[in-house]
Amino acid sequence: MRFLESISNFVGKTFAVWVILFAVLGYVMPDTFKQLTPWIVSLLGIIMFGMGLTISGKDFQEVVRRPLDVGLGVLAQFLIMPLLAVVLTKLIPMPAEVAAGVILVGCCPGGTSSNVMTYLSKGDVALSVACTSVTTLLAPIVTPFLVLMLASEYLPVDAWAMFLSIVKVVLLPLGLGFIAQKLLPGFVRAAVPALPLVSVTGIVLIVAAVVGASKGAIAQSGLLIFAVVVLHNGLGYLIGYLAARAAGLSMAKRKAIAIEVGMQNSGLGAALATAYFSPLAAVPSAIFSVWHNISGALFANWMARFR
Repeated sequence: MRFLESISNFVGKTFAVWVILFAVLGYVMPDTFKQLTPWIVSLLGIIMFGMGLTISGKDFQEVVRRPLDVGLGVLAQFLIMPLLAVVLTKLIPMPAEVAAGVILVGCCPGGTSSNVMTYLSKGDVALSVACTSVTTLLAPIVTPFLVLMLASEYLPVDAWAMFLSIVKVVLLPLGLGFIAQKLLPGFVRAAVPALPLVSVTGIVLIVAAVVGASKGAIAQSGLLIFAVVVLHNGLGYLIGYLAARAAGLSMAKRKAIAIEVGMQNSGLGAALATAYFSPLAAVPSAIFSVWHNISGALFANWMARFR
């Protein structure tokens, strides 16, 4: 078990490397990895079940203890990234499917890796975890609503079906994981050390599947999508930080809010785009998965110098 735990820790720490490697493999071996496309939703469900195994009541105590801080983080998450996505799609000419995909990933809740990056930045980890948990729970309602409002000019949006999908692949696995904590505490304690390995495996396979299914589109528009993703992510960090500073939050809280805003649950974005738009619309989420783990680590290391 210790061997498995050490492997899991290593894979978790080198997350960005594995995402890049499998993105390249998906591009080089598209016929192999695009066969995983029907499994994207199941893979995301497994990842969210793992998150449910680690959520505790203490995470939500922060909401009660610091409602203004958590409220600001949640509001920033669901305002800044969607609006940035809209601005970018207006300023930079891109295919309608790509524009819808950029907006979709902008409307997703915070990514779970934001908690790790906040820790590395010496930020307020409890605030980060609380914001991620709340935005994830709100996602079934907020994400379809925002996508309907902001992306329907590019592609038809079935908000009700999207709501049901998020409940199925996010809330249900989360709830089952939380219940498992209560009913099988011994099993959960034994399983938790292996969760980074499970999560990384799920995410890299989602990325490889999306890249494999969209190789032609990536060859044609990949640099454009990459540039949009880099801008979206970087401006998310910057505006998230400035919003927290304008609210008078401490440096540790600013770091948490900035990272929470900039990093998205791009696995959810890829799953929804594949199911309701097209493989091309899922490419921004796939590239976001690669890039935000690289930029997040760099941003966290840089921010760790400031107290």
